[in-house]
Amino acid sequence: MAPKRSSAASSPTKSHKKKAHPQHDSHSSNGSPAAPAADLISEKEKKKQNFIVRTIWTVVMILGFFGLLAAGHGYIMLLVTAIQILTYKEVIALANEPAREKKLPYGKTINWYFLATTIYFLYGESVIHYFQEVVLVDSYLLPLATHHRFISYMLYIIGFMIFVSSLEKGHYKFQFAQFAFTHVTLLLVVVQAQFIMNNIFSGLFWFFLPASLVIINDICAYLCGITFGRTPLIKISPKKTVEGFIGAWISTIIFGMILSHFLCKWKYMICPITDFSANAFTGLDCEPNPVFLLQTFKVPSALVPLIGRATFEFAPIHFHVMVMASFASLIAPFGGFFASGLKRTFKIKDFGDTIPGHGGITDRMDCQFLMGFFSYMYYDSFIATHHMRVGNVLETAIHSLTVAEQLQLVSSLHKYLHNQGIISNETYECLGKALP
Repeated sequence: MAPKRSSAASSPTKSHKKKAHPQHDSHSSNGSPAAPAADLISEKEKKKQNFIVRTIWTVVMILGFFGLLAAGHGYIMLLVTAIQILTYKEVIALANEPAREKKLPYGKTINWYFLATTIYFLYGESVIHYFQEVVLVDSYLLPLATHHRFISYMLYIIGFMIFVSSLEKGHYKFQFAQFAFTHVTLLLVVVQAQFIMNNIFSGLFWFFLPASLVIINDICAYLCGITFGRTPLIKISPKKTVEGFIGAWISTIIFGMILSHFLCKWKYMICPITDFSANAFTGLDCEPNPVFLLQTFKVPSALVPLIGRATFEFAPIHFHVMVMASFASLIAPFGGFFASGLKRTFKIKDFGDTIPGHGGITDRMDCQFLMGFFSYMYYDSFIATHHMRVGNVLETAIHSLTVAEQLQLVSSLHKYLHNQGIISNETYECLGKALP
C-alpha cells in the first residue's frame, strides 16, 4: 500500500512540472487525442454548413423552377438553353485546361464556335418545323428557312477549316483528341438537350413529367439504399446498391402514376404550345391527345371471373408513364454512371461549383439528357398524332407550286370559303380584285 501512496503523492509534483513547462505541454497536446477530436468537430461543422447551404439552394432551385414553369413556355426554353450552354462549358473545360498549358491557338475559340453553329442549326430546325406558317410567309425569314441546312453546313465547314489551320507540329495527337472530345460533348449534351426543347413544344407535360421522374428516382434510390441497401450495384459508383435500384424503380412508377393523374387534367400542361404569351394563369386550350382521355378496354375472358367485370376504363397515359418511369429508373441512371466515370478519369469530385452545395450543372443534369431524348423519341413514336398541319401544306405549296399555281390555289380556297358562308360577298369580291 505504501508504494501506491507514494506514487499518488508524487503525482501533483509531476502535474506541477508539466504546468511549469508550457512548451512541453503544447508539444504533447499535438500528439494527444484532443487534436483528432478537434478535427472531428471541425469536420462535423463543415458537413452541417454544407447541408444548410445545400438545403437552401435546393429550395431556391425548386421555387425558381416552378416560377418559370408558371411564367410560360418561353421562360422554360430559356432555362433549358442556359443549362445546355453551362453544361457544355463545364464538360469542355476538362479538356481546355491542358490546351491552355500547351498555349495552342484557337482552342477555346473553336469550341465555342462549334457550340454556336450547333445551336443555330438545332434551334433553326425546331423553329422551322413548329412555326412553318409564320416563318414561310415572312419575306426576310423565308430565305433563311429555305436554305437553313446549307447555311448551317457552311458555318460548320468554316469551323473545320479554322481547326485544320490551327494544327501545330508536335501537338497533332492532342489537338485531334480535343476535336473528338468537343464533338462527343456536342452530341451528348447539346444535341440531346435540344430534344428536351422539342418536348416543350409538344406540351409542358412531356418536359415536366420526365424531369420529375428522374428526380423522384434519385431521391427514392437514396432513401431505399440507406434503408435496406446491401448489395453493390456497379463498381463505378460503389455507393449504389441493387436494393436501392429496384426499390427506386417500384417507387418511381407509383409516384409517376399519381403525378400524371393530376397533370393530365390541366390543359396548360398537356396542350402543345400555340401562344408564347400564355402562362399558368391564362392557360391554354386545345383538343386533348387521346392518351389523356379515359378509354374502355376489354378484360381477357380468362380474367373476367377473377376481376368480376368484362370492361374497365383507363387513360392510356398511365401505361405510357409506367414505361417512362421504368426508363428513368433502369436506364437513365447510367447517364450518371457515365458522368462518374468521366469525373474519375479527370480525377475531379464535381464538374464545377455553379450551384453551391450541389456542384456543377452537369452533376445535376447527367441523367436528364438521356431521359429527355428518350421522352421525345417515345412521344414521337407512340403518342404524337401525325396529322396534316397548316405549315406542312404551306411548305408544299411554296416549294412545289409555281407562282401561277400558288395564285390559283389562293383563288380556289377563297371561293371555297365563300361558298361555305365563311367569307362575305364583299370580302370575296375585294380579294377577287386583288388577285390577277
